[in-house]
Amino acid sequence: MNLFDDDDYMVSTPKDNFFSIIKSANQNIVEMEVTKIFERLAVAEKLLEDNGLDKKYEQMVNTFAISDPQEYDERLNSLFIETVGNIVTQCE
Repeated sequence: MNLFDDDDYMVSTPKDNFFSIIKSANQNIVEMEVTKIFERLAVAEKLLEDNGLDKKYEQMVNTFAISDPQEYDERLNSLFIETVGNIVTQCE
């Protein structure tokens, strides 16, 4: 199963690829991977709260894309790529 359109893959963004793939991939696998993302977020938020960093986290969420857009984009793209890789490898 070819999940990538060969022409589109090289010109699209990791975010575009993610949303394209989740539409055509096995929905049980997509649901499982998205659940894993939320589980990690829940644990990260709990760690931040336990360490009194929840207010700083909220402030950074609101300013990170503006204060360091290159690192923000790289981290976001990395998450999209990692998730797509997890989905694709399980759909083969």
